Amino acid sequence: MAEVETGTVHGTVAEGYEPVRDAFVRNFEARGETGAAVTVHRHGRKVVDLWGGVTDPENPASPPWREDTAVVLHSATKGPAAAVLHLLHQRGQLDLDAPVGTYWPEFKANGKDRLLVRHLLSHRGGVPVLDTPLTPAQAVDGVSGARALEAQAPEWRPGTGHGYHPHTYSWLLAELVRRVTGGSRTIGRWFADEIARPLGLDLWLGLPEAEAPRVARIAYVPTPEPERGGLRVRPRQSVVDAYADPESLTRRAFGAIDPAADENAPAYRAAGLPGSAGIGTARALSRFYAALIGPLPDGGPRLFTPATLTQARSEESAGPDRVLVVSTRFGLGFMLHGPAAPMLGPDSFGHPGRGGSLGFADPGSGLSFGYVTGTMHKSVTNDPRPQAVLRALRAAGPRPFRPAR
Repeated sequence: MAEVETGTVHGTVAEGYEPVRDAFVRNFEARGETGAAVTVHRHGRKVVDLWGGVTDPENPASPPWREDTAVVLHSATKGPAAAVLHLLHQRGQLDLDAPVGTYWPEFKANGKDRLLVRHLLSHRGGVPVLDTPLTPAQAVDGVSGARALEAQAPEWRPGTGHGYHPHTYSWLLAELVRRVTGGSRTIGRWFADEIARPLGLDLWLGLPEAEAPRVARIAYVPTPEPERGGLRVRPRQSVVDAYADPESLTRRAFGAIDPAADENAPAYRAAGLPGSAGIGTARALSRFYAALIGPLPDGGPRLFTPATLTQARSEESAGPDRVLVVSTRFGLGFMLHGPAAPMLGPDSFGHPGRGGSLGFADPGSGLSFGYVTGTMHKSVTNDPRPQAVLRALRAAGPRPFRPAR
């Protein structure tokens, strides 16, 4: 691994992955990045490990981003959260083909008696909105989200179509795990005990107070004008209209918390909403995905059996998304590679996060990937910064491994 030190970007890259380094550096020079990190593993060994910039996008004099800086992952949290349900299934504690009401009887009300666990994971449940949005305090109190979803009627017959559940995914999965475990552990506690601790991950669904000093601040930063000769990616008019219409499923789904929560607030970070508020490092996100697809060379456990891996990444939903208003593809809890969420290639599965974060694995190549940033741009699933790094990774191609000396 060669050392990288540009003044802005620090870290290491393996031989052959220098184009990834160059693309990451270019993010700071031309794509509006102010603080971020990227890590790539191949067969569980790091081949790229880079970080740079500052920890407050709105303050150039803020402390520098360090190798262990963590940040809110937004919807990139959904993949790690989904792994909890897959492992409960793998251990015989949860049936993905059972109605949610089997474990959570109050959920059956108002036409949800046939809504299956797999429908929640594949965004086919029909409950992406709340008729009465939650306040930020209610969103993190551990009770109000579940009660609101018990009373909510589906927007479509569960299983007959799909539409992204940006916020309700959090309360659905959190309450289901609580019921399945008999109330003994929250989804965040389960993740910490069974996944993060055995793998040594700096990745939390509920930030411990002691880790707060390590967490970067997030903020929206205007997207820079494209480089000369480049084209700015503009959303289709139908997407623009959907976000502008207060009655659309899109606006209502993303508005399930109203007013929007302060994502830098300690209470929000500590709540660990499993659809949007996980906090972690790029190293942890990439290592998590490496552990889904194979054994780790340092002895870290492989999380998924081959059958569970196939189950997680088999296509469950594809085509027009009733919320995102583009065509999307989902497995069970993971997005699949496609135009709306490009990853490395057709084998890839993972999840992007609003504003720029991205984590995924690519079983065919043995690669896993984590990109995290505090510099939020107005993107939901397809941010130019991780995409530029991915283009460089594709061009570099997998390299034979030379064990670290």
